[in-house]
Amino acid sequence: MTRAPHLQALAIPAQHGRQRGFTLVEVMVALVVMAVLATMAWQGVEVIMRTQTGTRTAMDKILRTNTVMAQWDQDLQGIQQAQAVPGLSFDGTHVRMTRRTDQGLQLVVWRLSAGRFERWAGPATLRQADLQEHWLRSQQLQGDEPGTLRTLEGVTALQVYFYQRNGWANAQSQGDFSPSPFGGASAAQQAELLPDGVRLVLAFGEATLTRDVLMPPHPQ
Repeated sequence: MTRAPHLQALAIPAQHGRQRGFTLVEVMVALVVMAVLATMAWQGVEVIMRTQTGTRTAMDKILRTNTVMAQWDQDLQGIQQAQAVPGLSFDGTHVRMTRRTDQGLQLVVWRLSAGRFERWAGPATLRQADLQEHWLRSQQLQGDEPGTLRTLEGVTALQVYFYQRNGWANAQSQGDFSPSPFGGASAAQQAELLPDGVRLVLAFGEATLTRDVLMPPHPQ
């Protein structure tokens, strides 16, 4: 009978000493590095958020300005002369327009008040006496009347120019364009005095917004 070979014991190398872990100093260093990285990441996110907020604010201002200028253009394009009041006039702070609507004639006033470019629109009417009353009322606007809309903020100066006789001129120096209210001039006579174009200049500190509008032909 064959004897089984002797089993040889497997030699397992013994581990010398205990397994080494992280020291307190290494853990602290790792925490500091992670804190620095987290701070840098948050600052990057904050910069992105501020940039997005600034971009959104700028876009809102652009959209609001475009909307206001579209309304300005629409008011000018709708000017209708009336015997009771001038179709267009400017006194240095107030631009007054008489515009036609589906309900009749309406007095619209654009003005600069306490750094705001405001628009006031009176009720439409078919009566000349009402237009005269609205004109007188517009001399004492306080900014809280019904029909007042605060359109643009931060406006520091307002100027209007009329284009007539192949040139631009300060609207305040062109008194013949805007006859005195209730002066008795017919609508046809006043229509002849309307300018061919209107230039609006709004100052926002050092920035300036200029808007030129070509006036449509007016029936005589």
